Amino acid sequence: MAQDFVEVAIASDLPAGRMKCIAIGGRRLLLANVDGRFCATDDTCTHEDASLSTGVLKGGLVRCPLHGSRFNVCTGEVLEEPAELNLRTYRVRVEGDRVLVAVARHDAA
Repeated sequence: MAQDFVEVAIASDLPAGRMKCIAIGGRRLLLANVDGRFCATDDTCTHEDASLSTGVLKGGLVRCPLHGSRFNVCTGEVLEEPAELNLRTYRVRVEGDRVLVAVARHDAA
């Protein structure tokens, strides 16, 4: 499946150690700045429908505000229960001060 990169943020508006929810391609994603590296995952915890962007980010780990599951925001890996499923991750690139995230392109047949 082909992908397009879509601008989602200005890098200088999201300092290291911060995260935010973005809407892209009909999905809610979590965009995090981990020591200058931008990472994107689904924003919804895989255990319950909680927004991870309202949780706590420490280093590259986000803790779900509902039941405390922890995820690596760059790999999507679940590190602490009760969640058992990893998060989907998205490719991110930075061009100048623009942060872009890859989304699936649905070509017309």
